[in-house]
Amino acid sequence: MENQTLPAPLKLFMVLLGSKAPQRTVEQHDYFFGIAYNLRDLVTQMQAFWPEAGNSLHIDGWREVNVVDGYAINVMPNKGQSSLLRLFFINLGGYQHGKLEEQHYNLLTVKEDKSGALAASKLTPFFKKSTIAKVKGANAHIDEKYGIDVDDVYRIEDVLTQQDKTMYHIQITPRSQQPDDEIHLGYFKLNKL
Repeated sequence: MENQTLPAPLKLFMVLLGSKAPQRTVEQHDYFFGIAYNLRDLVTQMQAFWPEAGNSLHIDGWREVNVVDGYAINVMPNKGQSSLLRLFFINLGGYQHGKLEEQHYNLLTVKEDKSGALAASKLTPFFKKSTIAKVKGANAHIDEKYGIDVDDVYRIEDVLTQQDKTMYHIQITPRSQQPDDEIHLGYFKLNKL
């Protein structure tokens, strides 16, 4: 009997994209989520996600999303299944005295619904410390809201490409002995992946 190797599993990737787009003074950033066997397979999708970035589009960091809040995150073929638990991405914003910039903190969390994800974000040290109490409107918020800026709250399934939504399901299960996700930081050119 021949030794057959199993195909590599599909992975959910969280990618920090950067761009010095035309007419911008500073580099801009955004997060991209995609499903693939490896990061290189997502280049075309990342370019389509941020077309106005042009040739300046690059990666400033990325991770394979395998473990969140004690749960294993796996990509499975979509067979119409659903789960009580959902994977959420939250972008918090806040302010610090003497800094003319908004600070950000990003969080992945596994919860049943958006309100549970928002509650989890308000327990983070960033949310508790990134508020200037004496300045109206300078409290920590979820962006696009008033308050710590919970700038944005997204269910990961909602930010995937239409093709990924159709083909795949994010399976969330209690984790067995998996290490925490490795974070890769640095400047990565798309054509060098």
